[in-house]
Amino acid sequence: MKLKNLRYSCRHCNTEVGSIPFASAEEVIRELQRAEEGNGEHFLEYDDNGSMTVRCICEQCEQSLRMNPDYYALRKWIQ
Repeated sequence: MKLKNLRYSCRHCNTEVGSIPFASAEEVIRELQRAEEGNGEHFLEYDDNGSMTVRCICEQCEQSLRMNPDYYALRKWIQ
C-alpha cells in the first residue's frame, strides 16, 4: 500500500495532534514502519485511504495521567 499521509492522534481521547503529508514524511514513515517490526503494532494504524496514524498522547491526556497515575491501570479512562 502506498502511504499518502501521516497522522498523529491521541490514543486516549482521539484528538488529532497533527498530520504530515507523505512527501514531507517519507523518512519518518520509514522509521515508524521499522519500529512496527518490534512492538509498534500498539501505536500504528493504517487505513484504506493510504494514511498511517500514530497513536500518541496529547498534552491534556499526558497531564491527566501525570496527575492520576492510577489511570494507567485502566484500559479506557475517558468517558
